[in-house]
Formats: sequence, structure tokens, C-alpha cells
Amino acid sequence: MEPKNFNSDFITLIQRLINLIIFLVILLIALPIAIINADTISSLLKSKTATEPAPTATPAVAPEKDTFWHAPELATIADAAQKAQVEYGQELIAHTAKYLGPKGSVKALSNGMNCQNCHLDAGTKVFGNNYGSVAATYPKVRARSGKEETIEMRVNDCFQRSLNGKPLADDSKEMQAIVAYINFLGKDAPKGKKVEGGGFKKMSFLDRAINPENGQKIYTEKCQSCHQADGQGQLLADGTEYTYPPLWGPNSYNVSAGLYRMSNFARYVKYNMPLGASHDSPQLSDEEAWDLAAFVNTQARPNTRFPKDWPDISKKPIDHPFGPFADDFSEEQHKFGPYKPIEAHYAQLTSTNKK
Repeated sequence: MEPKNFNSDFITLIQRLINLIIFLVILLIALPIAIINADTISSLLKSKTATEPAPTATPAVAPEKDTFWHAPELATIADAAQKAQVEYGQELIAHTAKYLGPKGSVKALSNGMNCQNCHLDAGTKVFGNNYGSVAATYPKVRARSGKEETIEMRVNDCFQRSLNGKPLADDSKEMQAIVAYINFLGKDAPKGKKVEGGGFKKMSFLDRAINPENGQKIYTEKCQSCHQADGQGQLLADGTEYTYPPLWGPNSYNVSAGLYRMSNFARYVKYNMPLGASHDSPQLSDEEAWDLAAFVNTQARPNTRFPKDWPDISKKPIDHPFGPFADDFSEEQHKFGPYKPIEAHYAQLTSTNKK
């Protein structure tokens, strides 16, 4: 067996030597060619690199810029006396009834609702009917009164309409605190301009009249768990103020309040209600908001009127619910719509007057 193994190993060795010789021969032939053509090979490699597109980095997505007004922090007030006054003003807005309601510790002036029932988060919520623009735009002439109004006059307007109560004295501690708070909130707003996110967010009119019967269904499904089936809201156990305010009845806003206009109520609930809704995350459709306004604002409430409102009737909003009007549309249509024909009528008048 030994001679056979010797021959096999010898043959393997010879094959390896032959393979090595072949490799060396190829190397000896290729090396001079590579040296001679080195410049050409280098140029080809560079050309390929230049023509291949460089990998592109995914651009960073910048966060959306928040351009809305936001309330300044009360903690930034350095003067102790000013801070105390502004804080009292905030407290009066948030818990008006506690101090000025039927069981108020200061005076009994109002129906038991709080200012922040209409001006959410003590007048600081974006598109929640906030106070961001008030300091910058008052005093100003208002079409409803036909004269120049101060902030004090505007506050008392709310006391007599939304709170269906009596006015505060301009020099009272409470009025001065409320005005100080409102002025502080708007301290950084450009004079004469409205802030972004102030008041109510715009909303288009429907192509049809708004429908109280549809609104009743929506109220039952989405509102009555807080405001109750009878719309009377929920009082605290001590009866001082409401956890959820009445939307109609003797303790709600009267027929001269801003929210009694269908457009104001619809825009208010569309972007703020039910609780948790916001301008960028509404829970109601446009139609639901309009029909809900029709239902709530056809329920019984205080019929307090101000006969001197709108001395120039041509400046009445098109959804103002009471005549007379400077057009031939009915009071019914001014209240329930469709509003687009009225809107088009006044747009045409404006266009004609500009010519």
C-alpha cells in the first residue's frame, strides 16, 4: 500500500507546481500592461465616480410654526401689587358667580354663569373667544352701540347680556381687576390689530336653512350628559356656580347676548365642544354645529332687549335675529338662513358702492 500512496502525493505536488507556474506567467504578462495603462484606468474610475449620483440625505422636516397668540404667564409680573390685581381679575373671570352671582360674596349682579363659560380658559384659549385682541383694539367704535366703547363698557355689555345681570361700577375693585387682567393678556399684541387665533374661527354658511330638529338629536347625543336634558346645566352642591352652565332657561344668556347669534354659537361649539375639542381637532361637523345652534337658540331664555342697539341698521350682522333690516329678507331667514343669499346681496351692494 505504501508505493500507491507515494505516487498519489507526488502527482498532487506536480499539479500544484503547474498551477503556480501558470499564475506567475499571467502575473508577469498583466503587470506591465497595468503599469503602461495606469493613467487610462485611473481616468475611467474617476469618470464612473463622477457620473454616479451622490446619496441624498432625507431633509429634516421642520415642526409647524405656531403663529397663534398665547397668553403671557402671570408669574412674569414683577410688581407685587399689579400681580395681585391681575390674579384677582383672572379669578373673577374664571369664577364670576362665586363673587358676583346670585350667591356672590361681593355682590349679587349676575345669573350665576361665569365669564369663562363664553371666554374659555379664563379668556386664553385659542379660538375660544379669548381676550388676546381686546387691549390692542379698545377703545373702538362698535356698530352695535354706534359709539366709541372702552374696555369697561365692553365688560358691562357682557354682564348685562351674557350674564343677564347688572353693570359693575367702573371704579369698583372688581372692574379694575378685570380690566387689569385683560390688559395684561393683551400687552404684547400690536396696537390696532387682532391677534392670530383670537375670537372665533371662521366657518362657512350652509347652503340650506339650519334645522332645530336635527340640532335636538345632536344635543341629546353629545351635549345633554353635561348640560342636562332640560338644558339647565349642573350647579355645584353649594349653589355658588355651575360646573356646566345652563344653555337656556332663566339662568342662561339672554336674547341680546353675542351667543344668541347663530353664527357665533355655531363657531363656538364647532371648535370647542364637546369638552376636549379644539380648533385643530373638532368633534362636530359644520352641519352639526349649525343645527345645534338652531336648537339651543330656539329654547326659552330671558327676553332682555336693548332698543338702542344697531342705530345704523345697515350694519347689523346678517344673522341678527331681530328686525328691522336694511333689506327685504324676512326675519325668519335672518335667524335661520339660508344665509348665502343675504351674504351675496350685501356683497353686491358693497361692490356697487365702490364703483
